[in-house]
Amino acid sequence: MLPPGQIARADFPRFGLSQYAERFPSQLTERALSVQVLSAAPLVLRDALSGLPRTTLQADFHCVTTWSSLGLVWGGVRFSDFFHQRVAPLVPSGTIVGVVLRAQDGYRTTLLLEDLMADDVLLADELNAQPLCIEHGAPLRLVAPRHYGYKSMKHLSKLEFLATIPVVKHGPLAFLDHPRARVALEERGLWFPGWLLRRLYRPLIPSTVKAFRAGMLKYKQSSVGGSDA
Repeated sequence: MLPPGQIARADFPRFGLSQYAERFPSQLTERALSVQVLSAAPLVLRDALSGLPRTTLQADFHCVTTWSSLGLVWGGVRFSDFFHQRVAPLVPSGTIVGVVLRAQDGYRTTLLLEDLMADDVLLADELNAQPLCIEHGAPLRLVAPRHYGYKSMKHLSKLEFLATIPVVKHGPLAFLDHPRARVALEERGLWFPGWLLRRLYRPLIPSTVKAFRAGMLKYKQSSVGGSDA
């Protein structure tokens, strides 16, 4: 059964805020992550998944604008394994509350550490048994199935671990980034009920899909070796 307000699609379109339709990662060859813990200097992991136990996860993807893509199979490393082996040794127990996630294309969002530690949250580099493509977040992305898609950061490049609940959006558009964005509770955004936001978001789907397809086509036409997309 689909969550409240969601409609299944047969495809899994590249999607996001319109200003990111023509933004792409600058590097695709390394599963690199910059990790910053509290006020310490960032630590760059050139291969963030190396040496960690791999897993696969079949999960539905629910976009906040009301479309869903069902039965996707992701491959990668559980975020909890990454945290315990790469981050926890750097900080006193219990000090981390929130995490800022930053992407190569400039997008950023946040999640609580307790949400990231769920068993179904992955740092993914595969989709449907194939290496992750540019459309869906290469070379590395977060997958958090219990949260709306805008929390499943594509082109993940940096994690900032903080002792407070972080806020990355301010002003009138702050409602676009709920601190948790849980699908089951229809936390589509701040201040407004989910049923209202779904009515506002749904008409935007066709034009957004079109814009992101056009951006992808432009990228492939202008890139040397664009067939890698």
